Amino acid sequence: MGYFEAIVLGTVQGLTEFLPVSSSAHLILARALFGWDAEQLGMAFDVACHVGTLLAVVAFFRSDLMAMAAAVPGLFRQPWWPADAPGRQLRLIAVGSVPVLIVGLLVAGRIEETLRTPLVAACSLLVVAVLFLVVERVGARSRGEQTVTAGEAVLVGAAQALALVPGVSRSGATITAGMFMGLRRDAAARFSFLLGVPAILAAALHEGWHLLKTGMTAEQAGIFLVGMTVSAVVGYATVKYFLKYLASHTLSVFAWYRIALAAITFVWLAYGRG
Repeated sequence: MGYFEAIVLGTVQGLTEFLPVSSSAHLILARALFGWDAEQLGMAFDVACHVGTLLAVVAFFRSDLMAMAAAVPGLFRQPWWPADAPGRQLRLIAVGSVPVLIVGLLVAGRIEETLRTPLVAACSLLVVAVLFLVVERVGARSRGEQTVTAGEAVLVGAAQALALVPGVSRSGATITAGMFMGLRRDAAARFSFLLGVPAILAAALHEGWHLLKTGMTAEQAGIFLVGMTVSAVVGYATVKYFLKYLASHTLSVFAWYRIALAAITFVWLAYGRG
């Protein structure tokens, strides 16, 4: 893997981490389509790109995150469910992060070994696309993110845990779950992006520990840095404009994109691969 591949994959990650089309599926498919060595840097490079998108979401939501950080000392003096908005939001993110941390610790390695394939990604793209079309046609969506309850945060967190399967999409799963609960699209997206911060950070720390043990060359470090930087810049722009888009548009275009990509992948796997 060279710098050109790092730029391409970093761009793919920055776009697809926040758009509900699955960053992991696109990284897997891009490598398979162009014949790049998926094992050379593998999951560790994916996590480096995820760190870039983590920096993007931290930069975009810096005011919210600083307010939550300032609320931490007060959590020890308040009831379990504080009345102030930053403290309440912080605890919602904390309880919502529990499912993905548990699932990640228990089965993340097995998922990486067995499910990171183009076929699994295509199937997941198709299934979640159907859910997009369904959620756009059922129920009222008028609630803001400030109305989310602890139980609902756990359910959205469970949806986030499903996104460990390639093709599901972290943002797609969590936004869909929030919309099924009656949240507006943009409100569901905001909560989704903030909920993703602990999960992405935990994945980066996990892979970072392995990298510290195995080490890397100066060239690998440069490739990691390029992928991370590109994904951060592209990711910031994607968050900014995607939230504006969701304020007045549906998820249907992403559903049809996922269906088209899944169909193309199925055809490629059946007739064109190799």
